[in-house]
Amino acid sequence: MIESCVEFIHFCAGSFHLLIDWLVEVIGAFGYPGVVALMFLESSFFPFPSEVVIPPAGYLASQGSMNIFAVVLCGTAGSLLGALFNYFIALKWGRRLFDKYGKYFFISGETLDKADAFFEKHGHISTFTSRLLPVIRQYVSLPAGLARMNLPKFCAYTVLGSGIWVSVLAAIGYCVGAGGDGMHSVLKRVTLMLILFCVLIVALYMYKLKKGGREN
Repeated sequence: MIESCVEFIHFCAGSFHLLIDWLVEVIGAFGYPGVVALMFLESSFFPFPSEVVIPPAGYLASQGSMNIFAVVLCGTAGSLLGALFNYFIALKWGRRLFDKYGKYFFISGETLDKADAFFEKHGHISTFTSRLLPVIRQYVSLPAGLARMNLPKFCAYTVLGSGIWVSVLAAIGYCVGAGGDGMHSVLKRVTLMLILFCVLIVALYMYKLKKGGREN
């Protein structure tokens, strides 16, 4: 049993390295449009992690094959396009689905109205911090579109959060490399720091709201 688990772990590690090598080749072949396309997929419907897209591009920049600033710009642009894709899908069809089937999931029209009010007041901070957090960064666009969050504000905070995340990944790829234990170790530490950063941002935001409420 233990030997089987060890073999499985080695298989996964080998597969991951093969994926990284393949992505380096793909991004090297397609260049900046490839970065935009892959980040579009990562930020929309396809569960394709940005952690395996941007570091290879950052690594290629360190080798002189790409420009690090163009990598960040294209990665951020792809993230925004994918986020807008999810936003408009939720905007166009989300309400219809919940109006028709929401009662089966205990979601009423009143609940949706509360979601609208929440994103009207707090959509900016929710969008920004979510783009820095694992797992939920791809999906925050759906409730934002469902709640009809102000589009220019949605775009601005999506670009801000995605830009920071893409910059971090590009820097890791540039300085550490596209794969290996070194990259994973740095990525874990950086992810933890970003989670703590988001907690701090939300805490300060809530404190500001409460302070403003007391003053009024």
